[in-house]
Amino acid sequence: MDAPLPLAEDFEIPSRADWMALVEKTLKGETFDAALVTRTQGGLPIQPLYVADGTAPIGRDLSERDPDRPWDLRTHIVQPDLAKANADILRDLEGGAASVLITLDPTAQAGVAIGSPEALTRLLEGVLIDLAPVALDAGFLGPKAADWLGAAAKSAPNAPLAFHLDPLSAFAETGASPGPVESHIISAATVAARLATTYPKASLFLASGQVAHEAGASEAQELAVMAASALAYAKALVRAGLSMEDAFKGIVIGLAVDGEYFVGVAKLRAARAVWDRITAACGVSVPARIEARSSRRMLTRLDPWTNLLRLTAAGFAAAVGGAQSIVLGTFTDAIGRPTEFARRQARNTQLVLMEEAHLGQVADPAGGAWYLDQLTEALAKAAWTEFQAIEAAGGIVAALSSGLIAGKVAESREAILASGRKVLGVTVFRNPDEKPVEVDTTPGAPVEAPSVRLPGPDGHCPLLTPIRLSADLEA
Repeated sequence: MDAPLPLAEDFEIPSRADWMALVEKTLKGETFDAALVTRTQGGLPIQPLYVADGTAPIGRDLSERDPDRPWDLRTHIVQPDLAKANADILRDLEGGAASVLITLDPTAQAGVAIGSPEALTRLLEGVLIDLAPVALDAGFLGPKAADWLGAAAKSAPNAPLAFHLDPLSAFAETGASPGPVESHIISAATVAARLATTYPKASLFLASGQVAHEAGASEAQELAVMAASALAYAKALVRAGLSMEDAFKGIVIGLAVDGEYFVGVAKLRAARAVWDRITAACGVSVPARIEARSSRRMLTRLDPWTNLLRLTAAGFAAAVGGAQSIVLGTFTDAIGRPTEFARRQARNTQLVLMEEAHLGQVADPAGGAWYLDQLTEALAKAAWTEFQAIEAAGGIVAALSSGLIAGKVAESREAILASGRKVLGVTVFRNPDEKPVEVDTTPGAPVEAPSVRLPGPDGHCPLLTPIRLSADLEA
């Protein structure tokens, strides 16, 4: 046939008023908002029906992605024992991971016990650093760890390193800085500018909103913290000698994704809109690069197998939303360190989304959805309002130090906790015969590390304490 059959031409195009008239017959006295409008965790309304309203799409053409490897599958290493952590890295890379995120913790409590360049070199033994990107999560130790990673890469100019300097997240999560937090930002920018000359393909700073998310922030608050951090880091890099364009090129956006996959897709899209507006205001045009990490606050201790569903939804949101790198946690993270089985599940979840669901085969899988376009715009507008409030307070450091951000996050957290949540495997379909799952119990030994203290008085802020949304329901 030369043309499709016009099956709908004999039907009138219904209006929203026609639809509302039918809906009102079914409400039986309830209001439309109470019966049919739901809300995101941050309080933004989600309508039961969306139509074209003139909203400009804020999607992204993802056609430049390799359809066979559309995003960077990044494995997260937190094993404190150096030899075992090295084995985990090599096993994950052989099992399908493309890059590595290493959390450094000389105390051996929350990451690999590393306190020297020699230890980091031993950790990366057997890793082809010029091919497999290595990212760091080192808190206030970041500038020194970046130098260690730079030394381990042996000045290979094509090494795709991710130094991920992020003193602001460390400040917010611990509530203090050893010396002025402004000095830590300056120190990190100085090291980053120096390393950028040797490693032009490296990313320098991670501007993350995840620390706010994990403490209970709304989607808009998380985006605002990310945006304010990015602006602070860009200014520091410019003061360290980089051009404005190179400064923004050296920054990666960090966001959390959880089981609310439509909201996750819209959040990543909104992040690009906010980023584009900031960079345009600074006179440059630099595309956003996003590292999405799965939410820890969504994970449950009871029936942890249900976390596999949440993590799959998070990975889907990150992939469809266009994240360049995706870090999925393991289903046992709320209980303890993962075993090899749990790590394999985390890798394979992404591999299935990539190689069997073929999410990289479509230029923009979410393109054309009125719901997502309008939710993206609403998130971007709400985030911009929150970002302006942070900047009006003097910027991200001042907003953290004064308690402005902590206060708003606390309000959001209380609203979420009071919303009458139902949690799969906890309050819904709870397993009466639950058996404990295996976790890794390898002990870690603390190591000596160089001091991270800088001259001047310590910085202080109300800390953003991580939560788990199901904790009170599991008690």
